[in-house]
Amino acid sequence: MATQAQGSGPVSAVLMAGLAGLVISLAIAFMNLLSGGHSAFNTGSDGVSWGLPVVNYVFFALTSTGLTLVSSLAMTFGNKGWYPIAKRCVWLSLVTLVAGFASLALELGHPFRMLWAIPLNAQLVSPLNWMGIFYAVFLVLGILKFMRIHNGDWNSSTSKQIGVAALVTELLAGGMLGMAFGAMAMRPMWYGNLVPLYFILTAACTGAAFAMLVTYLSYGSEEAMPGQVRSLMQGALPTAFAGLLGITILVIGYRTVIGLWSNADGLQVWDTIVASPWFWIEAALLIGAFWLLLQRRALALASVMVIGGFFIDRYEFVIGGQLLPLFKGSWVPDLIAYTPSTTEWMLTLMAFSIVLVGWALGERMFNLGAVPRD
Repeated sequence: MATQAQGSGPVSAVLMAGLAGLVISLAIAFMNLLSGGHSAFNTGSDGVSWGLPVVNYVFFALTSTGLTLVSSLAMTFGNKGWYPIAKRCVWLSLVTLVAGFASLALELGHPFRMLWAIPLNAQLVSPLNWMGIFYAVFLVLGILKFMRIHNGDWNSSTSKQIGVAALVTELLAGGMLGMAFGAMAMRPMWYGNLVPLYFILTAACTGAAFAMLVTYLSYGSEEAMPGQVRSLMQGALPTAFAGLLGITILVIGYRTVIGLWSNADGLQVWDTIVASPWFWIEAALLIGAFWLLLQRRALALASVMVIGGFFIDRYEFVIGGQLLPLFKGSWVPDLIAYTPSTTEWMLTLMAFSIVLVGWALGERMFNLGAVPRD
């Protein structure tokens, strides 16, 4: 049977906040881009080439992968207890991917050139090429999957095949995104064959965080949740989320210690990262969220803390890997300085606002709390 979310107050508030964020961010970003072009970004070929908009893209693209993993627990692996959040996660996986694409597109300057440049000049050995292809394919498969379940087809063979194809494509896309960084031997902080797995692991954490947060916002409180949803939110979801987050915190800790201990040229950026207050804010957010999940307390707050912590983690990874000049010599005695511009921050606000508006509209239009009919 179908269930309908009851938290109209939170949904309406989120919708209004998202619309306000979109208006403000797009107005400022377009004004700066039209007047200054790419000089509106504090990036360049002689310094940090991939700035905050790329951080946004990595964060939201991997969150889309994580949401697909969460929805697949019911849709692909048959765990029926996860059905109450499955449709919401499928929808949000599409919305977060669009948010990531939007931030990256405005940073590129001429994104529509890809329509003919990529097919005619495809670099078949490039992870970036395959990442774009897999994410584009997933977007199509994800839309088809959502249309199927919205029309009541949750378990037909065709629906399941589309779901499996979407999951595999998302995992390949997230892995290729990891390879795009991990294959760069000239960037020691990024380089490594386990980066794709690290991306998938952290993607699952942000996907679970978004799934938990929007479920609470959808109903307003646990008391307003249907029995199936309340059971999931008080049992399996926080348990699985806590276990996943605990493992991820250990991986981040190991990675940090190795970065600080190694004397390889290029890894000295870890000293700068750990000396930053943002690193300790990230640690406090993730460890605090882990404790709340174990205690089954303030789960919506724990989700916000995880989202904030991993956004900082993405920033440290993408930006930190570029702080050491590629051709370092006596004329470059220190790390590169980078501070996001106003335009870059506006694209971050735009991306988060797209997610807020997209989710709220989905709640109002598509009954995202629906479950299969018995």
